[in-house]
Amino acid sequence: MSAARPGERLLDLVDVMARLRAECAWTRGQTHDSLGRYLLEETYETLEALDAGDSDLLREELGDLLMQVVFHAAVAADTGEGWDVDDVAAGITDKLVRRNPHVFADGDARTPEEIDAAWQAVKAQEKRASGRTGDSPLEGIARDLPALATARKVLDRVPDLDTSGDDVGSRLLQLVAEARAQGVDAEEALRRAVRSRLG
Repeated sequence: MSAARPGERLLDLVDVMARLRAECAWTRGQTHDSLGRYLLEETYETLEALDAGDSDLLREELGDLLMQVVFHAAVAADTGEGWDVDDVAAGITDKLVRRNPHVFADGDARTPEEIDAAWQAVKAQEKRASGRTGDSPLEGIARDLPALATARKVLDRVPDLDTSGDDVGSRLLQLVAEARAQGVDAEEALRRAVRSRLG
């Protein structure tokens, strides 16, 4: 059942998590490290629901993923890390407003390509302001991101990257570049191809 105002039930989730942290020994004993594997599992289960095209399952898996976000925020608040769920929400809200000046300010981007370019320009400004140089095409790419997704992100940043070579790694990189040129996500395409052959 939907809340009277979108987002109201998020507060219920925050309250439930606070009570679990206070009254449940298992929940109270969790740390960022101990929860890490669950975050990864829930992410992949959400992707699986997307691949299946099952809207009800997707809703459920997104709930599990959201719970992980609220859980980590509760751990941070309880252990005195200086932030909580409101800081997480404020951070992403501020970022969305900053990076979409065509909606929230006087930006003039209209097409998806112009909007993406404006987003990337603001993101680059933020990196410079934070002291990150952006000198490496790997900067800001998660270390544990799957290899095909990593290759796609690097190719997005360095589209003229040399992909030549006959070894398996080079051929895979060439396929990622080919998929990128066709607007196809190589990671998703491979996952779907494997699943389709398993029935």
